[in-house]
This record gives sequence, structure tokens and C-alpha cells, in this order.
Amino acid sequence: MAELIIGLVVALLAIVLVIRTVRIVPQARASNVERLGRYLRTLEPGLNILIPFVDRPRQLIDLREQVISFEPRSVITEDNLVVDIDTVLYVQVTDPRAAAYEIANFEQAIEQLTVTTLRNVIGSLDLEKVLTSREHINSQLRGVLDEASGKWGIRVNRVELKAIDPPPSIKESMEKQMRADREKRAAILTAEGVRQSRILTAEGERQAAILRAEGQAKAIDTVFEAIHRNDPDPKLLAYQYLQMLPELAKGPGNTFWVIPSEVTAALQSVTQAFNGHIPGLPVSQVPEVPNGLAPEVPNGLAPEVPNGHVPEIPPK
Repeated sequence: MAELIIGLVVALLAIVLVIRTVRIVPQARASNVERLGRYLRTLEPGLNILIPFVDRPRQLIDLREQVISFEPRSVITEDNLVVDIDTVLYVQVTDPRAAAYEIANFEQAIEQLTVTTLRNVIGSLDLEKVLTSREHINSQLRGVLDEASGKWGIRVNRVELKAIDPPPSIKESMEKQMRADREKRAAILTAEGVRQSRILTAEGERQAAILRAEGQAKAIDTVFEAIHRNDPDPKLLAYQYLQMLPELAKGPGNTFWVIPSEVTAALQSVTQAFNGHIPGLPVSQVPEVPNGLAPEVPNGLAPEVPNGHVPEIPPK
């Protein structure tokens, strides 16, 4: 019976010795070892051997990147406005020994340092710059925190301002300003659209007028070429001019016309033709004029001709 008890005690001591001698550290973790109360070394992930009852491992330290979120803090800006700022930090332990022996609670220390640094940075900016300069504020916070936490074995990877909440009255004013800006941009876009539409319409009308003018010019050139190619008789041109006189008289105030001097001789020939005599034409081929009258001239007036020559027109 005594041997059984001794065997059980020895087995129990052996189990305790194994437990105190062998220490398994998980991946991305670290543990500081103290020998007789003094720091000895840092255990790496994996299997580690210790001297039982002499070496004492401390609590495991997480080496992964950690997210630390703080409660919103009230900060006063340069223009004396109180804003609530919510901050998020991304930190990582790089030196387990410094994180355990240089600072009692590094999370609390980083939180307090963040608050004081944030108040210093925000206090030098007005509200508008605070709302539009997040990157600048983040970089300043990160620089100060990384420098201060370096001796603690902590590295600050990122600093983010999660929320910036101005007072309700400022929010209302900002909403009104944004609404006015949107209405202004809408009015500008509408005016720009109307302007562009008018420009395009005027451009289209100008192109149409150019095309019409080019068409008319081409038609005139065609008629001019046809006239010169067929070499018309001057009497024919004078007769055509007389036919156009009623059209010229239709307009209001058209009581005076200027007849080119080149048409005078042709008009005289036409007058002689209507009187029954055309030089070089047999009498049998002389055209007959009804009632012996010449073509009517508007308003009963003969057109004025340079050099004082007026075609002879029998009275009605």
C-alpha cells in the first residue's frame, strides 16, 4: 500500500515537472520568461524547454495587428466650435519585452496620447479644414503616436478618424449651404444647356443660309453660262426686262426704276417691232400686236433711261 502511494506521488511529480518544463507557444504569440524574478528571454512560437520552479513564463502577448477603437471625444476647433471625433488605431507589438516592462498598459497609454494629440492638432484648425483635411490629421496623429510608442515596443500602422460630428446648428447651416450650392449648380447647368442649344441652332441656321446662298450662286452661274453660251439677242433681253416690270412694281413705293443704258437700243428695236417694222425682217414675218398697242407699263409711266431716251409707247 505504501509503495502504491509512493508511486502515485512520483508520477504526479513527474507530470508536474513535465508541465513546468515544457512550454508550447502558439503562432503569432510571444511570452517573456523570468528567472528568479529577472527577465531572461522571450519564448518563440513552438516547443520551449524551461527549468521548472526556476523559470517562470509570463502571460502570452499577441503579436498580430490589433484594432483599438476609442469612444468619441469632444474637441474644440480654432473657431471655438465643439466637435465629437471618433478615432480608430491599428497597432502591432514589435518588441514583447518592451511592451511588458516599459509600459503597464499600452492600450490605455495609446488612448490617452491619442486624445491629447488630437486636441492639439484640431485646436489649430477651423471646422472647414477639420472636415476636409482628414488625411493631414491622420498623418500628424500617426507620426506623433508612432514616435511616442516606439520605446514601448508598439508600432502604430494606421490612424483613422471614423467620425467627425459638428454641433446640430452647424449641421443645419451646412445642409442649407449644400442645398444652395446644388441649386446654383443646377441653374448653371440649365443656363449652359440653353446657351449651347442656341449656339447649335444659330450654327445650323448659318450653315443653312450658306448652303442656300451657295445654291443660289450656283443657279445664277448656271443661268449666266447658259445665256452666254446661247448668245441671246439684245431685243429678247429687253423684252424679258419689260415682262419683269410688273413684278418690280408690286412692292410698296416702287415708283422709280433705273434701266441700264445697254437696254436702250434693244428697247427701241422692240418698239419698232411692235409698231410693225423690224430692220432686216420681211414684212410678212412682222408680229402683229393686238389693237396696235405696246405692252403695258405699270402706273402708265415709262421707265427712266439714261441719256434721255425713252421708248415710244402709244397712248391707250
